[in-house]
Amino acid sequence: MPNPNLPHLESRQLQIEEDAASPACVMTFNANDASGAGGLTADIAAIASAGAHALAVVTGAYVRDTAEILDHFAFDEEAVTDQARAALEDMPVAAIKVGFVGSPENISTIAQIASDYSDIPLITYMPNLSWWDESEIDSYLDAFRELLLPQTTLLVGNHSSLWRWLLPDWPGERNPSARDIAKAAADLGVPYTLVTGIPLPDQFIDNVLATPQAVLYSEKFERFEAVFSGAGDTLCAALAALLANGHDLQAATAEALTYLDHSLDAGFHPGMGNIVPDRMFWAQTDVDADDAEPDEQAEGGDDASPPLFDLPSNGTTKH
Repeated sequence: MPNPNLPHLESRQLQIEEDAASPACVMTFNANDASGAGGLTADIAAIASAGAHALAVVTGAYVRDTAEILDHFAFDEEAVTDQARAALEDMPVAAIKVGFVGSPENISTIAQIASDYSDIPLITYMPNLSWWDESEIDSYLDAFRELLLPQTTLLVGNHSSLWRWLLPDWPGERNPSARDIAKAAADLGVPYTLVTGIPLPDQFIDNVLATPQAVLYSEKFERFEAVFSGAGDTLCAALAALLANGHDLQAATAEALTYLDHSLDAGFHPGMGNIVPDRMFWAQTDVDADDAEPDEQAEGGDDASPPLFDLPSNGTTKH
């Protein structure tokens, strides 16, 4: 006699196997950017490139092109809360990334969500806000400092942006080091800080992962003779995805910086403004391979060039 429960059991087993093979989920809070230069567009592409699944919570919308941000409209905090909690109650989230969320009220609601899910690493990015009204910047940064930094696992930002924000009264003749900035962040509750774009001689920049006590990782890159939009979101989102996939902090930082460097190197000019990083550079078809004869393409062989960026495997099967 056939077992009437067999179809259900087979379906359940299939679901278990699918869950075990699922990519890690990364929740990102950010504004939509219709230009594709930054915001949620950058986050989704970078998270997918690093082998994770993006849960994109829309906190507002930019009015911008590839050259500049013209305006921003913030979503109501209740809309942000409902989006995030519905996804969090349904899927296991392995990391949370926070970009520009538009208002102190949205910062407050994200801080509450982070508190409720305190076991999930929180990676926050502080962008350049010089395009915004000064009074709005002050209230936004105050809320970020008081509500979100105490729960932040890793703070990411450009050297000049973090310096002006965390060390506005810096007294020294020399510029603050990454450890100086990390100490200021640690005083507000942040254990790790990644400081990017530190100027060096001979057209190089340094990127340093630091605590107040030590430099954990640093890598120098030659400065590009170009202006990019969306580089910070790209780096932070990729880093969150790599951490979600089980990489340790130093390895994730190294891989994310390499990914950003390749994205910038393959950057393109979709409009009349700045260059946009190509976050899917690894998926491009090699032009030379397209032009080759069919027999040459089929042969492949040992001389075939390896990809520039080896995508990390999904190291996390349970969250």
